Amino acid sequence: MDFDDISYDKHADLLYDLATQTVQHFKTYLSEEDTRKVLRCYQRDIARFIHAQMQAHYWEDVAGYEVKISKGYTELKQSAYSHSVQEPTANYRVEPADKSNMARYLFGGFQKCLYPVQKFDSDSERKLAVILERDSLKWFKPAKGQFQIFYQNGADHPEYQPDFVAETAATIYMLEPKKRTELEDPVVVAKKEAAVKWCANASDHAASYGGKPWCYVLIPHDAIAENITLEGFAVRFA
Repeated sequence: MDFDDISYDKHADLLYDLATQTVQHFKTYLSEEDTRKVLRCYQRDIARFIHAQMQAHYWEDVAGYEVKISKGYTELKQSAYSHSVQEPTANYRVEPADKSNMARYLFGGFQKCLYPVQKFDSDSERKLAVILERDSLKWFKPAKGQFQIFYQNGADHPEYQPDFVAETAATIYMLEPKKRTELEDPVVVAKKEAAVKWCANASDHAASYGGKPWCYVLIPHDAIAENITLEGFAVRFA
């Protein structure tokens, strides 16, 4: 009952049932007196273990949410990177020598990126940056807290931080390169659903003042090639 996601009034029958199951489990191999000792000494650990099992079966029945937009503009969040002073800033157009260790490289030389330097998690991301430099008006990799998009993962609602955001003459794109084998992962799907809803709400708000619509694009990593246009990705994967 000490957990925020447990309501005694709503879950009392379930809690009593789980408590009974717990006692019966220990009594299968302990005496009643030893069972009492275990429950008394380890009650907090047992409660945390049961709560973790409950989270795996968490579900939420919600008809919908009322969206209220308090402001349509937020300043860019500061973005910090760790980087060796002996390692020169890499040219984003050049494929690095060690693609398996992309975290070591700090890339620069951008003309349309809102930050002077960027880091990439994969060479596919670097290639996508080349495309954005060519096809967009401006782009960036959002820092944590920039968009405040939250998705459901069990009983938790962590923040989703999209990989890229790019603006063209007609559309603002939220782009997420992902390994093809991970496209059906439940967490990836939950992030996508949250981002699609966010983009739909942002598009409705933008339409009220003649702004550009937002579009979420989940791109398989092996589909990224420098000769493909940003609009081409949107047609195939939005």
